Amino acid sequence: MSALVTESRFPDPDRAYRALIEAHRGLSDEQSAALNSSLVLILANHIGDPAVFQEALALAKQSLEQTRSAPG
Repeated sequence: MSALVTESRFPDPDRAYRALIEAHRGLSDEQSAALNSSLVLILANHIGDPAVFQEALALAKQSLEQTRSAPG
């Protein structure tokens, strides 16, 4: 079983982020959510390890909860 890798593995993380943002340009909220869902499923299949996928889901949910509770 593999462990979730959380450090960036991209040679240029900003470029990867821009590509993700650009993919959403011009999409409705519904289309954007569908794109995200499709991307998650494609990448989950690429991971192929249910334990790593569960760890990633937990980390994403934790990140979302921290964002919601942050002051501002």
